[in-house]
Amino acid sequence: MWRVSYAIQGLVLVGIACAAWVFDWLDDPWRWLAVVVALLDLVLGVFVIPVWRYRVHRWELTDRAVYTQTGWFNQERRVAPLNRVQTVDTDRGPIAQLFGLTTVQVTTASAKGALRIEGLDRATAERLVDELTTQAALDEGDAT
Repeated sequence: MWRVSYAIQGLVLVGIACAAWVFDWLDDPWRWLAVVVALLDLVLGVFVIPVWRYRVHRWELTDRAVYTQTGWFNQERRVAPLNRVQTVDTDRGPIAQLFGLTTVQVTTASAKGALRIEGLDRATAERLVDELTTQAALDEGDAT
């Protein structure tokens, strides 16, 4: 999913860079730079970034909290106690649907924002949503 998303983005940038070349939108040294940057973005996005993301992004659900780890250079680990969970949402964009994947978003009473768990297969996402909803409902607090 990530490779296809980055490939689309990279091809759009390559197309814009080529259009800038053909229609003479940029001066000569900038034409080359635009094409090189667009091609570099395409290569990194298709071959490097998805592998890196797969190695870094993690999540876990326990009976007390949801844990996530994200980040590239600055890795961020977040813990959301289940008694702070306010909503649990799913998102399936067109590319995710193509691959049968879902993103689960857990909104908490945190200034940091929602936790996002990306790239789950549909069955895993549905189980996660059911577990989160059930466990969060067991707490008698108001999630604040």
